[in-house]
Order: sequence, then C-alpha cells, then structure tokens
Amino acid sequence: MATFNAILFPADDRPPQEVLLMTSPLSAPEDPSNVPLRCGRVPHPELYMDYIANQFGRNAWSYHLIEALDGMLQNLPTPYIVFYPVISRDGMSFPVNKCIREIQGERFDEKRAWRGNLVIAKYRDADFAVMTDASMAEFPIIKNYLSTHHPR
Repeated sequence: MATFNAILFPADDRPPQEVLLMTSPLSAPEDPSNVPLRCGRVPHPELYMDYIANQFGRNAWSYHLIEALDGMLQNLPTPYIVFYPVISRDGMSFPVNKCIREIQGERFDEKRAWRGNLVIAKYRDADFAVMTDASMAEFPIIKNYLSTHHPR
C-alpha cells in the first residue's frame, strides 16, 4: 500500500493533525466521474473514521472537492478532497465535528454540519490524477474553505 500525508480533522476535541492516508491499487478501471479514483489508487480514509461501517468499504464514506476558495477567479493549482463518513456502524448520525464547528463560528448550521472525522487529501493537478502529500502548512487554505462550506 502506498501512503500519502493527509490532514485529519477529528470530530472530538483533538486538534487537526497530519496522518498517513493509505491507498491501494485500483483493481479494475473505474468510471472517471468517481474523482478520488482517477489517480488509479483507492484511498482508505475509513481507517481514521470512528464508528464507520467498515463492511461497506468505500461506500461508507463520501467526498467533497476543494477546487477554489470563495472569491477566487481561478481554481487552485493543487486541489484537495475532503473525505467524510456517511454510514455508521449502528445507523446513528456521526457526531458534529467540533473542530469545524469552532472554525465556522456564527456561520455554523447544525442541519448542514460536517460530521465525524474528516480526512483531507491533496492532489497534484486539477484533474485529480495524481495524489500528493499534504502538510499542516496548508491548514489555512483548508480552514478558509471549511469556514464557509458544508457537505453536500
């Protein structure tokens, strides 16, 4: 398994931190509309998602693209993907992500809140064809984006 540095936003009181995002080779060609798989590797953010239903594999999580910040006229040259859990082991909702709640401040909306642990991966190009290492130096960019955006 190849690994890439990613940023974890834990749902509990821990601060964001760098983690190693494991990936495995894609066994068969996938639909190119499935953006996280365009790089030919399957990311495994579920390893950092508490309470996720592991038996569903990559169907237990979803993703959200970070291609530009509000007010930008061009897309980011190195975009990001936010991986977040969608199916829990017990069928209950994931807890509201306290870190994102704090970042959003007065803009926080519990009905549209980020829930569970988020894993943010970085890509080398706008086509999401090559995953690359992220670092905490990129925290301000990601924080800026998460302060005004919600999962879809």
